[in-house]
Amino acid sequence: MSARRLILAVAVALFPVQALTAQGWILPPDGGIRPIPGRPGPIVRTGSEVRVTIDGRVARFEVEERFRNDGGRLAEGTYLYPLPGDAVFSDFSLFAGDTEMRGEMMNAEQARKIYEEIVRQQLDPALITLAGHGLIRARVFPIQPGETRRVILRYTQVLARDGDALRLRHAFGTRGGEAQAHFSVRLPAGGDWGTPYSPTHQLAVSREGGATVARVRDGGSGALDLFLPVRRGLVGGTVLTHATGGEEGFYMLLLAPASQPDGTVIPRDLTLVVDVSGSMSGGKMDQARAAMHQALGGLRPADRFRLISFSGGVNHFREGFVAARPGELAEARGFIDGLTASGGTNIEGALRAVLDAPGGGAGRLGVVVFLTDGLPTVGEQSPERLAALAGGRLGGVRLFSIGVGHDVNTYLLDRLAVDGRGAAEYVAPGADVELAVGGVLRRVSHPALTGLRVVEAPVTLRDGAPAALPDLFYGEELVVFGRYRGTGRGTMIIEGERQGRRERITVEANFPGVSSANGFIPPLWAARRIGELTRTLRLEGRDDRLVAEIRELGLRYGILTEYTAYLVQEPGIRLAANDPRLQGAAPAAPSAQSGRAAFERAEASADLLNMATAAGMARRADRDLAKAARDAGREARRAAGRLFLQSAQGWTDVTHHDSLRVVTVVPMSAAWFAVARALPELADALALGEAVTIAGRRASLRVAADGSTTLSPEALARLVRDVRGT
Repeated sequence: MSARRLILAVAVALFPVQALTAQGWILPPDGGIRPIPGRPGPIVRTGSEVRVTIDGRVARFEVEERFRNDGGRLAEGTYLYPLPGDAVFSDFSLFAGDTEMRGEMMNAEQARKIYEEIVRQQLDPALITLAGHGLIRARVFPIQPGETRRVILRYTQVLARDGDALRLRHAFGTRGGEAQAHFSVRLPAGGDWGTPYSPTHQLAVSREGGATVARVRDGGSGALDLFLPVRRGLVGGTVLTHATGGEEGFYMLLLAPASQPDGTVIPRDLTLVVDVSGSMSGGKMDQARAAMHQALGGLRPADRFRLISFSGGVNHFREGFVAARPGELAEARGFIDGLTASGGTNIEGALRAVLDAPGGGAGRLGVVVFLTDGLPTVGEQSPERLAALAGGRLGGVRLFSIGVGHDVNTYLLDRLAVDGRGAAEYVAPGADVELAVGGVLRRVSHPALTGLRVVEAPVTLRDGAPAALPDLFYGEELVVFGRYRGTGRGTMIIEGERQGRRERITVEANFPGVSSANGFIPPLWAARRIGELTRTLRLEGRDDRLVAEIRELGLRYGILTEYTAYLVQEPGIRLAANDPRLQGAAPAAPSAQSGRAAFERAEASADLLNMATAAGMARRADRDLAKAARDAGREARRAAGRLFLQSAQGWTDVTHHDSLRVVTVVPMSAAWFAVARALPELADALALGEAVTIAGRRASLRVAADGSTTLSPEALARLVRDVRGT
């Protein structure tokens, strides 16, 4: 087949975006029957699975895909698969059934030209996200109507190392498909691996036959970044950075202990405090009992525990802590089974019972799980005074508060969690209480290090999220996002405590002035930061400086908050800084922070504080955008970490304003491709369509039919500097 005929065949096959696969795809050799836009072509993908096995620093990929001929006649075509440029075939072959198909490997430059020609022919900017990858091309033998062909592709790749982790990248692409792409990585048994972590996708990590297996949840899309920590001693550490220049940089600190304890484990003093007031009757009480049984099942012989229930009064399983021995555990289960819901809500009495003997100290970790579904009705009822009662007496105990339903006081639960260096969890009406309690208990099941703090770094670190480093637990990676000032390369030192001894974690880090890598860091930092700021507003009252910071972060990174939601309702209107519509509602007094609205605000803050992946943030942002757009009758989208509104002029970045210089390029022109190559972080925004305005720091990029078709090297370099603010 000639190159021109291949390009035309590719162009025809790629016409219906949603009919295409997120992995490889098959193209008819001569264009075939032109597919109807929005409907699948005659050959559809029915399954795709990527299996990766790690051997030292080598990743061995096996890609298995299935294609079915849904047309009414014989079909054949060309199989294309985007591949990292540094990948090496194990045998340079593809297979369909028992028949071997020879494949042709094209380098990244050859592939880029094909991608760009496809985009030009079919005005399909979504494919530009794959530019920069290599391309495998192989002829598929004829497929009979209704027949399914299987394709298996194998290749290897040497993984780069970032700090104490191997880094694996995989391009799913952002295109639609008929079947999900399943992705898994197997780490061999016997290796000194920490817990795998992805900042871009949700993972499910399990142990299978001694090996550690990480799977991407809910199928794959977009670009996957996966870190496989290699521990040196107790904990492995990695620092990643992103810096656009002209402003402070961003960092991500990843600390990963082993998946399972392999030595000394910090013993726990676990206190379970459960509301058994009348409002907990029925299903909530059943779930609370099940959660307490689950907690007892996770105790180790070195642990101690207390069970406290409260309604109008306070009841103890026993006074003081009890060793987690079989006999005591059996009696405790009987105590749990006998709990019934009735009476009022004596939160003061429950807190005093906890604080009289909080546990912890002397090499032990004190953990309190405090669950309630209502407002205090017995004893002290002021949330400020209740919080003050607890705040000064928690010491080193970690307190996790769980609010069930809309009647809880969110101020009190958030304040307890902040002072107790834990977290607040909110369970919506009808949701599973047991699941929430179980999640907290799993999180604190195996302490590795407590009292973490950064004691040395080559640059000045600020605005960390979370602000105070939480404790580190086996089987759970710790991810911290923040900003840095200055540049430098050197050792970052983190200290923690284990059974009364100070332990040091050292991580080699580079903090550059400019780096376009790791673009997922800024929006994840912004999400966490907004969560911190909105919680602070609820706890400490209105602060115009914090409101302004929340609004700026929301606008820049496409995160809807109560201070930015107006944008969806009023597209194209840029309000003055002092416009009251920018100010949002003043936080309610602590005593009034209950009810559905307060619950939803607290729940949103908690979601953002726990945000650890770009996929999770995108899902939350898309949910918020869909609701706001539906309520306002408008359309809004997130792309490239930004918020866009649609108007008659196309999609417009909400941070664009008239004082910015505007550079306009024609869609799919030489200038458009040059910009896409020079500013790869804007690929998702460029994929929005043929009319889009993207705001930069000192200039905006506009894509429209009345723009330039070419840009001189000097003009392109200036545009890059002005968009990035370098």
